[in-house]
Amino acid sequence: MQTFLDVIGQFNIADALDILIVAFVLYRMILLIRGTRAVQLLKGIVVILIMTGISSYLNLRALNWILDKSLTIGLFAIPVVFQPELRRALEQLGRGGFFSRSFSLSKTQEDEQDIRRMINEIAKATSVLSKNKIGGLIVIERETGIADIMETGVKIEAIVSSELLINIFIPNTPLHDGAVVIRGNRIVTANTFLPLSDDPNLAQELGTRHRAAIGITENSDAIGIVVSEEKGFVSLTVNGKIVRNIDDQTLRQMLTSHLMPQRTSGFSFLGRKAGEE
Repeated sequence: MQTFLDVIGQFNIADALDILIVAFVLYRMILLIRGTRAVQLLKGIVVILIMTGISSYLNLRALNWILDKSLTIGLFAIPVVFQPELRRALEQLGRGGFFSRSFSLSKTQEDEQDIRRMINEIAKATSVLSKNKIGGLIVIERETGIADIMETGVKIEAIVSSELLINIFIPNTPLHDGAVVIRGNRIVTANTFLPLSDDPNLAQELGTRHRAAIGITENSDAIGIVVSEEKGFVSLTVNGKIVRNIDDQTLRQMLTSHLMPQRTSGFSFLGRKAGEE
């Protein structure tokens, strides 16, 4: 008790600030890996740590030595295993997702009108594609550049319009395969090939388009929109998550919430949260 009182007596404002900062960083890291494969890997690491402690307490030298060496090797493997999560964390830090003020205040009225018009054109195009069961894949670039992905496609450089989007995805036309990539209010490329997600927990019925839409959002903050060729369902992907079978109104609302976040004059501590299924 006396030791506890001595520690409390030495506690100052700097210690409290230190604890709050560490707690906040850990909280943000948990939010970052929530719902990803990293959660299962983290559970495995916790199990190894517990087993290492038990083997040390019971004086099981051989087992303790093996577990200790496994942890040492694991420290070098973490940057490889957690590469997508580490990349996403560094990108969020670079975009100011942890501490900086929200940049939505800098959007001009003209920019907002362009975004609203783009959302409207995309929604109209997906509605037509869905009714006619024409497969489609649209990617909207946000703050993380995906120029390297765009290089795999055919350059278009045209203002976003529902007519053009529908025409691109008509079957048996030269550009109907792959994805359309949108930057700002312009269609930059079509017939673009995206990295596929290798998440083993994805539903088996998800095809190549859906896995590509999820894959691009695992490696960037882009938004993916998929129209199923088989059922005509419209799905939206963001931050490695997919929301399936959404209607026209829901698509408009989700795109608006992600592309035009609510204005705030305070600090954006929690960043933008992706919609989950």
